[in-house]
Amino acid sequence: MSDDMSEETRHVRVRVEMVLEITEPDELIRAAWARIENDELMPQEERDQAAQAVSRDEAEAVAYLIDPLDLVGGVPGVVLAQASWSSELAEYDPDAAWDEEEEDDDVD
Repeated sequence: MSDDMSEETRHVRVRVEMVLEITEPDELIRAAWARIENDELMPQEERDQAAQAVSRDEAEAVAYLIDPLDLVGGVPGVVLAQASWSSELAEYDPDAAWDEEEEDDDVD
């Protein structure tokens, strides 16, 4: 461990922001349906509600298919302690810069 880190520092917050382009909405929705249907821990009533939600909202379908554990599952020496994620439909201009003001607020 580096001299900069105290013995008590054991958690790292990772922030990721992505913009995804939906190129095949039907394929996306079918994949979300499959993920929902194969979730053995989800009660059937919740599965039905989730399937309806992903049918109406592509961002909801993406949220069902993104799993933070997939990002860190193979990283040696770490365990995912907590995760939260969401997705929403967004306007996107590939020529526009990321919102620098928001990034500045996150820096301590």
